[in-house]
Amino acid sequence: MADQPVSTPSTQHLTHLLNRFQLSPETLILLLGLLIGGGTGMGIVTFHYSIQIIHHLLLEDFMGLVGTWGAWTLWSVPIIGGLIVSLMRWRTQDFGPSLSSLIAASRAGGLKQKLRPVTKMLAAAVSLGSGASLGPEGPSVEIGANFGVLLSQVLQVSQERLRLLLAAGAAAGLAAGFNAPIAGVFFALEVVLGATSFATSAVSVVLLAAVLAGLIAQIGLGSQPAFELPAYQVRSPLELPLYIGLGLGASLVSLSYTQAIRFAKACFDGKVPVLNWLGRIPKPVHPIIGGAIVGAVALQFPQILGIGYGTVQAMLQDVHLSIQLLLALLVLKMLMTAVSAGSGFVGGLFAPAMFLGASFGAAYAKIIALLAPNIAIYMAAPPAYAMVGMAAVLAASVRAPLTSILLLFELTRDYRIVLPLMAAVGLSFWLVEQMLPNENSNSNLQRIGLSELKDEQAEMLQEIFVIDAMYANPKKLPSTMKVLEAALSMWHARTHSALVIDEQEQLVGIVTLEDINRTLANYQNNSDLATQIQHNLSNLSLKEISTTDILYAYSDEPLTEALDRMALRGLHQLPVVARNNHEQILGLLEREQVALTCNLAATRKALSHYLPSPSKTDVEECLVSQ
Repeated sequence: MADQPVSTPSTQHLTHLLNRFQLSPETLILLLGLLIGGGTGMGIVTFHYSIQIIHHLLLEDFMGLVGTWGAWTLWSVPIIGGLIVSLMRWRTQDFGPSLSSLIAASRAGGLKQKLRPVTKMLAAAVSLGSGASLGPEGPSVEIGANFGVLLSQVLQVSQERLRLLLAAGAAAGLAAGFNAPIAGVFFALEVVLGATSFATSAVSVVLLAAVLAGLIAQIGLGSQPAFELPAYQVRSPLELPLYIGLGLGASLVSLSYTQAIRFAKACFDGKVPVLNWLGRIPKPVHPIIGGAIVGAVALQFPQILGIGYGTVQAMLQDVHLSIQLLLALLVLKMLMTAVSAGSGFVGGLFAPAMFLGASFGAAYAKIIALLAPNIAIYMAAPPAYAMVGMAAVLAASVRAPLTSILLLFELTRDYRIVLPLMAAVGLSFWLVEQMLPNENSNSNLQRIGLSELKDEQAEMLQEIFVIDAMYANPKKLPSTMKVLEAALSMWHARTHSALVIDEQEQLVGIVTLEDINRTLANYQNNSDLATQIQHNLSNLSLKEISTTDILYAYSDEPLTEALDRMALRGLHQLPVVARNNHEQILGLLEREQVALTCNLAATRKALSHYLPSPSKTDVEECLVSQ
């Protein structure tokens, strides 16, 4: 898969594929899901073999040559990796968008960065193979996500289907990277699409992509899971409070982990006063500095090098590791992961989070056994706490509790671990959400382009209802109307979107200018088939290009609830319908109207200081008199 620009011209678009092979849109999307799953699976097999080759060249062949000079030569390996990544950064400047950037772009409707999946995969392989303290799951997910986005750009699909193919790729990447297809599916539904997108069509496409990618990864990499975990044992129901304590500690570890990464990135960006000199060093040089720091620490603690699965496996198999060593690895792995990520190495944060969770869980169990030996007889062995700790730290770090629970459950294949998992993961995730109340307070506003709202205006959203912000008389078009007629009608009305209705004037879908422009552009780009295209376009009805799998808003619900629903799917508008009849149209809620509504509410609040009870009529009369 070669690097591709954001906009890829193609003469074979989605509409023509449907016409040529006479497939329904749902069938074609399922086939695309299979294609994404197969391509992602092969890409991840290649990625893992690339890591192994680089690891073998640097840490075995190269160290075999220079290792006789002394143990200090280990320091040079991460520096060599940093040098290679620096040279790659110097040439390409960036390695393309991250998964979070792809998700944000799919919701906002535009991707500004170039896709560089091959370059990023090679940079990640060099980073991980040379010992950077990161993980392979992030790049694995991004390989699949890039494949889905690239395919959607080639076919020029709608924004809704772009998000679906992106989610299918992300699910395939995690499924193949961990050999955990169920967790991959829930990761896509929970993180990429959002909690309200558990539609049948979405689940089907994501499932197919994850299953096929997992199957190919098993063929290429083996069927064993990422970790060989011991059988979980429940000693006593009285042990459950100890897991709640583990969840409490895991939230602190997760919080420290995420803040350390942010601090390291700020240091390398020159935003920390004492270290502002780092900001004056060219960014391509930063990986060399990061590699030197990681290599220096690895001289004393080589366990922090690379992905760290071997050390995690030792903790899970109850290999004797002292409390002091576990705590030292916890702190140093956290710091070196922050340095690796901040300095520009390429890799994911899943594996380090699980390393931190395993070391914290094992240390937690051993400390309790040391301080309260009477309680130790009711406790499971330290590996049990290491397993639960992995899920608890991962859940709070990546804000994906369901994915974390299912991932550990899928790896252990033991139902008895579910209760401790749910207790620790739930508490850890909730505490981090409470400790960072402003972390995501405006995230939904940012997703739908309303980040410019002031704090007091954002607070007013809690008091505004949908009926106050909706258009009471939205543009309506019959589903049988031809696309060209609809384009002219919406152009004359100067409206961004219209509701599609049937003969009984009941809602059947929604269409936007983007849908119409994309359809017209698809036909226009195929000038070789002008006659056939003109015929097909003149017979193309509005129902064929409109979105029929839609979410709704209700006039009597708080505006914040509708905005949450809008943000999770990256929508710009929601039809407002009756609660007892979703086909009965009451209005249309558009993103642009929300900011105006908040400004009007702020104006009305300000007028309350001058007018006793400013109603809408009072305000109008006041303005007229002026």
